[in-house]
Amino acid sequence: MMDTNANINASDAAGEMPRDEASFTPKQRMLNAYRGAFSDRYPVAPEFWYYVPAKLLGVDFIEFERDVPLWKALQTTFRHYGTEGWCVAFADRHCDNARHSSEWRRESDGRYIAVHTTEYQGRTFRSARVYEKGNPSWALEYPVKSPADLPAWAEMVMDERAMIDFSQAVAAHKEVGEDYLLEIMIGSTFFDFIAGAMGFEAALECLMFSPEKEMERLRRRHEEWQVDLTMRVCGETAFESFFIGNAYSNDSLLGPVLWRRWDKPGIEAVAREIHRGGRLLHVHFHGRCMASAADFAGMGLDCVCPFERPPGGDVAGLEGLAKIRELLRGRVTMNGNVHTVDTLIRGRPADAVREVREIKEAFAGEPRLIIGTGDQVGRETPEENIAAMIEEGLQPPQSHRTGLTE
Repeated sequence: MMDTNANINASDAAGEMPRDEASFTPKQRMLNAYRGAFSDRYPVAPEFWYYVPAKLLGVDFIEFERDVPLWKALQTTFRHYGTEGWCVAFADRHCDNARHSSEWRRESDGRYIAVHTTEYQGRTFRSARVYEKGNPSWALEYPVKSPADLPAWAEMVMDERAMIDFSQAVAAHKEVGEDYLLEIMIGSTFFDFIAGAMGFEAALECLMFSPEKEMERLRRRHEEWQVDLTMRVCGETAFESFFIGNAYSNDSLLGPVLWRRWDKPGIEAVAREIHRGGRLLHVHFHGRCMASAADFAGMGLDCVCPFERPPGGDVAGLEGLAKIRELLRGRVTMNGNVHTVDTLIRGRPADAVREVREIKEAFAGEPRLIIGTGDQVGRETPEENIAAMIEEGLQPPQSHRTGLTE
């Protein structure tokens, strides 16, 4: 494997776009938006995530995922483009009551299988992921094969005797400094928690056909575990913002009725604990969201992303954005909405400018806005389209006031 840290540092020196002198740092702009306060301009935070950083650093995805810290790669990327941004750090966890073994197997040139086996209380959980040089990894085999094994797996993951170490996350938070907003990951929604163990289809079947009392008992245990983790993060770290991830828990896949039943209560409980600790909450909610946006406003969420445009989402143009603003009621920060495929990959710079202007127009006079993308930016994206989005986003609205929150 190559020395990726050296590559990161070289990229910093060679390609970084100059920042204008300003009274606000990128991190401050993001936090102000989360808190509902104006800065000198709206933050511009494209979701670069994997594809663009790997391309910028000149590494394949096997090296990127195994050797390059994501927070460091995005620090390089945000510096390069001169934007704001966000990323997540993870706590390390070790459970002495479980035995782990791993195997790294070469399938063909540029393709590997990583197999992980865990033994816990007489049960064996085996998972596998595919790693390719040209694409991010994906799950080949999930650890839970039957609903009967789900309670034991959940007990292992949420074992109160497990050691949780924040040291690497805290070090990353310190090194990122004011370059962007590094958040602490505190897991996912309840449905994504079980889907991550079983896969989407099996998790949905488990949710629908298992005894409701058993699933509710498991949901409450997950909520208690997540709230307890939140309390520990507040007590042991200085992270300003917490992050709850999303893969399947949205209107497109789970649907608003099941989301309200199984995921909304846990998110609300975590939000209360986060605010009790004086911190902020950012929730990822991919796909369609219009049916649930009104719920966001009453849940204590500080920021939600990415409010996708059709066909993946349902926030279409100026009319859709205006409706989202109405539903959020000035209580939640909107982050996202520039279409990553139709606009950034297939479109022209003028299309990127048009969508950014629609976002600004719909949220004119509203401080709770971050100009971002509706998903992660693809590697096929022309640089001129990224530049057009950023340049238009960096223009401060004439009505902007400044006022840094403490």
